[in-house]
Amino acid sequence: MVDAAQTFELFRFADTVQSVTVEVSCGEPLTMGEERYYAAEIVLKSDFISGRVGLRVSLEDLDEWERCLDALLAEEAADWPAGGRSAWLTVLPEDPVEVTVHDSPSTQIAVRVPIDVASNWLEENRLRLDRIRKTVTTVS
Repeated sequence: MVDAAQTFELFRFADTVQSVTVEVSCGEPLTMGEERYYAAEIVLKSDFISGRVGLRVSLEDLDEWERCLDALLAEEAADWPAGGRSAWLTVLPEDPVEVTVHDSPSTQIAVRVPIDVASNWLEENRLRLDRIRKTVTTVS
């Protein structure tokens, strides 16, 4: 579980019944070579199934999420994070938005969640991204 004291949502897809969020711990990063990784979790909650799956988020992943938001605005599908190194999401900007949570490549488990997002979901997720970026650059 990610440290709650320094944890912020990178993004949230939610309606009154279910949600998919990514929570990032903005504390001390794990450094591997030149890259810094922050502990994170994909959190899925619904009346049918709830779960968490861990992953690591880099500054490059944050840039990639911004590109995903641009793709979603253009009504294109997005996969995040890229690279297949851990769990990931596929987001289809349909009505309702479809978010598929894929566990790590080893288990090959995937859960698809249709979510009736609010009309301002893109703007809210851009604000969350900005907050995470400001926090990790302040901490680092």
